[in-house]
Amino acid sequence: MLKPTYLTQFLCGICFFIVAIFSEAKAQIVIGTPNLGFTQACASADFNTYYATFIFSTADDLSTNQFSVELSDADGEFETTTVVYTSAEGEITSSPATVGFSIPETTAGENYKIRIKSSSPAGTSSRSVGFAAYYKVQDEPFTINNLVSTGAFCAGGSYLLTIDNPGSGSNNSPLQYPNLTYKWYKETSPTTSAFVADGATLSVDTEGTYFVKTNYGSCTSDSFSNRVTISEAASGEANATIASSLGNPFCPEQGYTTLSTIGGVSYQWYKDGNIIPDATSQMYQTDASGLYSVIVDLGACLTSGSIELVSELFDSSINVPEFNEMLDGESLTVTVTDTALDPIYEWYLNGTLITSAIDETFEAIAFGDYEVVITETAGCNASVAYTFYIEETLDLFPEVANIPNVISPNGDQINDTWIIPAQYVSGTDTEIIIMTNRGKVVFKTNDYQNNWPETDLNLTSVSQVYYYVITTADNETKKGSITVVK
Repeated sequence: MLKPTYLTQFLCGICFFIVAIFSEAKAQIVIGTPNLGFTQACASADFNTYYATFIFSTADDLSTNQFSVELSDADGEFETTTVVYTSAEGEITSSPATVGFSIPETTAGENYKIRIKSSSPAGTSSRSVGFAAYYKVQDEPFTINNLVSTGAFCAGGSYLLTIDNPGSGSNNSPLQYPNLTYKWYKETSPTTSAFVADGATLSVDTEGTYFVKTNYGSCTSDSFSNRVTISEAASGEANATIASSLGNPFCPEQGYTTLSTIGGVSYQWYKDGNIIPDATSQMYQTDASGLYSVIVDLGACLTSGSIELVSELFDSSINVPEFNEMLDGESLTVTVTDTALDPIYEWYLNGTLITSAIDETFEAIAFGDYEVVITETAGCNASVAYTFYIEETLDLFPEVANIPNVISPNGDQINDTWIIPAQYVSGTDTEIIIMTNRGKVVFKTNDYQNNWPETDLNLTSVSQVYYYVITTADNETKKGSITVVK
């Protein structure tokens, strides 16, 4: 066996180095600058998918490789990055490749960039061209100044405009999203405006019309406020505009409407010229129509305003009282009258819907508790209900053959009063006299209604005996006793 010389050792080292260099070269990958399929990324909940295409040198084995898309910060720097896409292992093996990604909800800036990275072999592309990117988490109109269209400040003072918060109902306040910023503008013409300041509020000391937009940079959006016209006022000159949160006219079934006026130091509300006690805030809630007014103290001067608030609740009426009586076999015609738009009518008996009753008129033939509901299906979509009761009429003059000598006035509707034959009751000019067992007259009439006793006789456990004398128009006389039992 030959002993290795220094020459053979050197040659072996050179060969090993060449093999290592060649192997490393084979493991490298070159990735081209990503080409964007968009000029702006103006994302929202409805759309947030963007595409980029890149080329790369094909390596021998990409079976475990993953490509990822990194998003820079708002200044285009990659000191801190966000991975917005990662392919599956071995998913992308041929060049060119197109990948889709979504931007985070916190994205907001004008100079974002992306770059492509590979994992095995490792490689990083150059950064892309810059692009504006915003996630529009709120993209609809919102309100400022409680939707009051005017404001006023005294000479030397100012007026504070604020974005309304919290969001509720139709006002999706952008203040619910802490990462958003805002830009205020002043109108310079009906179609143009000038930037004034950043922030969620604006202190105004110059007359004009102002509004605010959510800051989505060069991305277009619908996230903007109503206009408010601000004026400088001497005492009593400015109009303290009043706005109704439910509009005017308003639908009362939606609940209370909130009346709001311009901002000031103190307030006093009135209805129909009368002061409303304790109504001393910028807002006042009501569900009633009327003339509402407010006096606003602006600090160094006063102003006032008014609104004729109108409810859209329709007018209606019913032609029967709450309590009704009829005889068995009779009927009662009930009619409701209303000014509702496209009304529907629902009639109920003892809580059960009468499916066949769909008109404004209903013929009731049964005794019980009734309800009719009128619903306006256009306009306000309001409902009004009426209840009424039908009981069987007590027959005061039933046919009886004999004069009874026992009654039991205990309220059970059975034998409660002294019912005598029809030949002696009202209309026959018969005199009826009822006396105690000591001869004291307790009842006397020539027009008997089968209604004695009309009041409580204060009965004890012992039955009481009364006596009657019936004298007809031709002087025929009937006498007898009446035993009253509990």
